[in-house]
Amino acid sequence: MSVASLDTHGADVAVTAGRDREDIVVGGEIVRHRRSSRFIHFAVAATFIVCLLTGLPIWTPFFTWMATLFGGLSFCRWLHPWAGIFFAVSSLVMFVHWAGQMTFEPGEKSWLSPKRLMSYLEYRDDNTDVGKYNPGQKLQFWCAILAAVGLLASGVVMWFPASFPQIVRELSILLHSLTFILFVMLITWHVYLGTAAEPGTFHSMTRGTVTKAWARLHHPKWYRQVMGLEK
Repeated sequence: MSVASLDTHGADVAVTAGRDREDIVVGGEIVRHRRSSRFIHFAVAATFIVCLLTGLPIWTPFFTWMATLFGGLSFCRWLHPWAGIFFAVSSLVMFVHWAGQMTFEPGEKSWLSPKRLMSYLEYRDDNTDVGKYNPGQKLQFWCAILAAVGLLASGVVMWFPASFPQIVRELSILLHSLTFILFVMLITWHVYLGTAAEPGTFHSMTRGTVTKAWARLHHPKWYRQVMGLEK
């Protein structure tokens, strides 16, 4: 990891530095995500929200009222698959951008055991060796990528049903629904962790920066590396 520090102070300076650099110290803050990373993150989020709002009225009559947000159910049926394509493309860009940082290190595999996960969720886990992304975040990343692949593959079949046999169409409908439900659960958990559970986390995706105290508490190994305390 490249370690750098800017000998200056001020939150605005930190935001400016975060336009094209990250993992640098600016006064009392650390730039965690540069602007391109944040743009990719919110591109995936925005396209998924459009998919969600246009897909729910198609999925069940209970959400038909949502179709009025887009001018009617017919327009939702047209827009939903195209929004899905943009979501898939955004997810692909996210994969290329972050895949290298989301590989599991040997010592992190045991961290993903149910007992270790519960310790983490209850804040009883020893996280002194947690780098920029902890194993839970890495697992969530790969689940999101797999979900995007599942939604795209099943969505293409549903978009062009005449091109596939009946059994494939039926399995695709089932896969699309199950993947959607699980992905919404994943995103809900992601939002919870990034807001109420760990205050300051969402800040890293809006401004790009976190406080030194936040980094030291949640990602101590990354904090030591950025501060030049560990190679």
